[in-house]
Amino acid sequence: MPSCKLLGVALLLGAAAPAVAQSSNSLNAAPPPPTPMRAPLPPRAAPDMQGVLDQLAVLGAKPIETLTPVQARIQPSPADAARAVMRRRGMSTAPDPAVSTQDLPYGADPMQFARIYKPVGAGNEPMPVIVYYHGGGWVIADVNTYDATPRAMAKQLNAIVVSVEYRHAPEAKFPAQHEDASAAYRWTIQNAASWGGDPGRMALAGESAGGNLAVATAIYARDNGMPAPLHILAVYPIANSDMTLPSRRDAANAKPLNTAMLRWFGHYYSRGMADQQDPRINLVRADLRGLPPTTIVNAQIDPLRSDGETLATAMRAAGDRVEQRTFPGVTHEFFGMGKVVRGALDAETYAFDRLRTAFNK
Repeated sequence: MPSCKLLGVALLLGAAAPAVAQSSNSLNAAPPPPTPMRAPLPPRAAPDMQGVLDQLAVLGAKPIETLTPVQARIQPSPADAARAVMRRRGMSTAPDPAVSTQDLPYGADPMQFARIYKPVGAGNEPMPVIVYYHGGGWVIADVNTYDATPRAMAKQLNAIVVSVEYRHAPEAKFPAQHEDASAAYRWTIQNAASWGGDPGRMALAGESAGGNLAVATAIYARDNGMPAPLHILAVYPIANSDMTLPSRRDAANAKPLNTAMLRWFGHYYSRGMADQQDPRINLVRADLRGLPPTTIVNAQIDPLRSDGETLATAMRAAGDRVEQRTFPGVTHEFFGMGKVVRGALDAETYAFDRLRTAFNK
């Protein structure tokens, strides 16, 4: 019989405890029952970040943790809120025409495709290539939601960016997303030259669940004889399955991501506790030796903040070169909002400079 403390942790993780079974593969599968948590109010966001959060509320976003997957997928996103702020300021929200896109399949499933971002008017010199994985807890969001970061990277780094779409849970549970991530990386290596890319100058990048995929794919490449990326950029990655981490408490009631939502995602993408402890998800317990230089970006007001901080510690202990920064006054999903949030601009500048240095060595 587990102790009350252990049972509480299991429930927060969405483990296969008697009262909290994992979801079916249905898009209409009910959300897990609520788990009340006593937690302090999160730190105050910077005014420009708060403006985006306020706009998200105006758009009518409902608490994700109360919804089914199909309901959650049609909710306004933080990216929608950032664009609404831009419109209020008289700024254009049209895609930057300096970057072209093309969608290409890397697998047979309709969700297995990649959007190739390429600077318009690029010269004849082969360009560096970044394989990018979007966020959304492996359940929601897609390459359209996460357009800002790959488009900005392509333009600012004069690089080809391959934004990977992958199968979503609950239709396809773990490890489908990780299998798709590694397949897309292999496919990119094989095809980069045909797009004008340099397969010898590649990086992996991702946000949130995609940050996890970036690191996990680098591990897969190391273990399967594939060319290693020159650099990994992991923005607020999922990396630690310990639900007692400091940020799980101090950002338990944060927006747009809270601790209850982490349990919600786990309920749909995993088949039980064993999946959530798998080193592909629980990266701090993975073999991290021999990975490329890595940049980890975190937001202060984010239940995943401690994931990035503890991942950096684990990577350093494994002998890897890693830099990790937690940016104050910003929340989960801030990255890519550099046009309206100063902290996001600072983080993007930092991260892109790290990638530029890696490509130019």
